[in-house]
Amino acid sequence: MKEWFGKIRSSVAGLLRLDDVEEKAVIVSVEQSVEFRGAKLWVLILAVFVASLGLNVNSAAVIIGAMLISPLMGPIIGMGLGVGIYDFGLLRRSWRNYLIATAFSIVTATVYFLVTPVAEVQSELLARTSPTIYDVLIALCGGLAGIVALSSRSQRTGNVIPGVAIATALMPPLCTVGFGLATANWSYAAGAMYLFLINTIFIVFATLIGVVFIMRFRKHEFIDPAQERRVKRIVYATVLITLLPAIILTVGMVRENTFEQRVRDFVKQEMEFSGTSIVSCQPDYDTRSFSLVLIGDDVDSAVIASRRERMASYNLDGVTMNVVQGNANTLSKELQRLAVTKTDASRQTEIVLTKQSQQLHEAEQQLKSYTETESLASSLLPELRILFPQVESIIIAKGQYASTDTTHHQIVAVIKIAPIKNNTTTSRHSPNNILPTDRITQWLQQRTGIPALRIAYE
Repeated sequence: MKEWFGKIRSSVAGLLRLDDVEEKAVIVSVEQSVEFRGAKLWVLILAVFVASLGLNVNSAAVIIGAMLISPLMGPIIGMGLGVGIYDFGLLRRSWRNYLIATAFSIVTATVYFLVTPVAEVQSELLARTSPTIYDVLIALCGGLAGIVALSSRSQRTGNVIPGVAIATALMPPLCTVGFGLATANWSYAAGAMYLFLINTIFIVFATLIGVVFIMRFRKHEFIDPAQERRVKRIVYATVLITLLPAIILTVGMVRENTFEQRVRDFVKQEMEFSGTSIVSCQPDYDTRSFSLVLIGDDVDSAVIASRRERMASYNLDGVTMNVVQGNANTLSKELQRLAVTKTDASRQTEIVLTKQSQQLHEAEQQLKSYTETESLASSLLPELRILFPQVESIIIAKGQYASTDTTHHQIVAVIKIAPIKNNTTTSRHSPNNILPTDRITQWLQQRTGIPALRIAYE
């Protein structure tokens, strides 16, 4: 058995071995890619303009094109490689050019959004203002794929590097920072810069892992042992200073995402009721609370209280659940109150969702009233014909009733009377003299429960 496992491990190791790694070629290529001057800097500026246009018109295709054009990956991979092989000079050059590229990108995007006539917040732009744990994982895996592809002769000319540029999305967050600065929306600028820094830090970290543990590049040697120790201390301190904020932020994001997932699980399992729709669920990790907006049939307060008692089974001890329910006016006022603690983006989304939900609810109620009147007429006709044989048919519908001074909506019943087939003088009389309309009116109002029912005879 031990020998069998050994063979499997050897086979897997053989499949994963990187045989075509060109260490010197990789280092030369990365060193050339870190410099930002001349044509490369112009390409970066134009890529920022393209990405800003894509965010402005909400075009994912344009944004992807800008990410393919952008040369931002060079100095970031250079920082990771410099740390991994103890090349302090490469690390310093990469850091300087990274700051230059970042500054030019933000200034270019800010200038664009200052002069553009379209200043609406689009979904593609909003997606770059609130990073999640998934952005960390994307940057980490993308960075590893990038350095492995650069190191392999067979993969260097493929589509891995462009794919990494698209997946890690370095350019759109910088453009969103420019948008936030141009519109004085500091929360957008801070959130987008946060996302850009997360992508940067974890691409550097992934490059370091690939260089040290996967491809095992040779580290620089120093003639002076004291200089070697000093450089190593500087490198280790740089790595620690760079990674510590990312680790703290990642732990915070993991906790926040775990909290939000528990809230969603609780709402899905415990707060879905027949005849009631959930308009929105807004978790707030900082205050350990979440707001739930319901529309439709009112849920009894005792039922909500019983659901609150079940929150502990979802690890939501000490979490406050705020439930808002009622008609359109109530919801509108309550949402305005809740929106005070939200960002502009979430507030706009909340309002749009509420309006759409209200419109849907109104349409459902209107459709329900029409189908109810149709089925009501079908059920009344047999009873009506037994009581009043002269009745041939009845139509009940919702319509407009217009008089000389007013017009209003009302439910109308149109009753068709069969003609009298005899030669008596009563045949020339009006239906009101033949049919007891007062009795029919009273019976219909009593039977349908519609006191304002208007009846017409044909």
